[in-house]
Amino acid sequence: MSQRRLHVVLGAGQIGTLLTEALVSRGERVRQVRRGAPGPAREGLEWRSGDLSDPVFAEEVMRGADVAYHAVNARYHEWAKLLPALNQGILEGASRTGTKLVVLDNLYMYGRPNGPMTEDSPIRPCSKKGAIRARLAEELLDAHSKGRVRVVIGRASDFFGPNVTLAAVFGDRFYTRVLSGKAGEALGNPAMPHSYSYGPDVAEGLRLLGDGEGGDVLGRVWHLPVAYTGPTEDIASRMTEALGGRPGLSTLPSWLLHGLGLFVKDIGEVPEMTYQWQVPFVLDDTRFRQRFGALPTPVDDAVRATAAWAKGHYRQRQAA
Repeated sequence: MSQRRLHVVLGAGQIGTLLTEALVSRGERVRQVRRGAPGPAREGLEWRSGDLSDPVFAEEVMRGADVAYHAVNARYHEWAKLLPALNQGILEGASRTGTKLVVLDNLYMYGRPNGPMTEDSPIRPCSKKGAIRARLAEELLDAHSKGRVRVVIGRASDFFGPNVTLAAVFGDRFYTRVLSGKAGEALGNPAMPHSYSYGPDVAEGLRLLGDGEGGDVLGRVWHLPVAYTGPTEDIASRMTEALGGRPGLSTLPSWLLHGLGLFVKDIGEVPEMTYQWQVPFVLDDTRFRQRFGALPTPVDDAVRATAAWAKGHYRQRQAA
């Protein structure tokens, strides 16, 4: 019997956790890396803890792996300080080991869109965080073009789904409010079309990129499957109904975000990103669907699964 491939998942946050689950459930060998203490032990999963900005550590954890998935992130207010160093450490580790690098990215580098965003859309960030993301992606693709490392980037829109608690709309605050009988909250204009990515679909998209080879896959950006594009108020209504909450959606005013930002650093970084809910923010995933034959989870199925998870997760947390 041939030796199973080794997959290294860098990061144990929202998508990294879902990706590990998807790989292990398929019988793959996985080494998951995080800054904090190791997670629960299980067959097929090995844990490593350390700082991936250290290229020696990054090289060590990627040694022997066929593919590594870069799903590492940091708190908003630490992006400028931490993300460039993490990017360089991970790039160097992959370069030294020859490991293919699959990178999870967002859409901030496109800035304020003028029509649906495709992989060929111009890079014109309109925020500090967008400029950081643009620079990191440029470094990754440049390293690929110079033959230092094999890189492929998968981009997704705002997340929702099981295990997703840090999200602009469908995160901790939304679920705790709705489950306590209050209205959910949104940013900007909830009637504007907006694309949302379902967490398990994002994880599956990264897995497919990890399996892909050749010049038609590597060295490129891919837009991962989108589960829903439409008014935020529509998907919020579906989610609220599935949670058994009362109808309605309120909008967080910008003055409140600025005020809260004086006390909570991460919230202070949010106002510059609200442009995404002030104009149509539509992600075109046609290229990925055609190349990989992958379709997103039907939105109603995704909403039901998310609501079922949220009811169990937040009621268990409340009881504890």
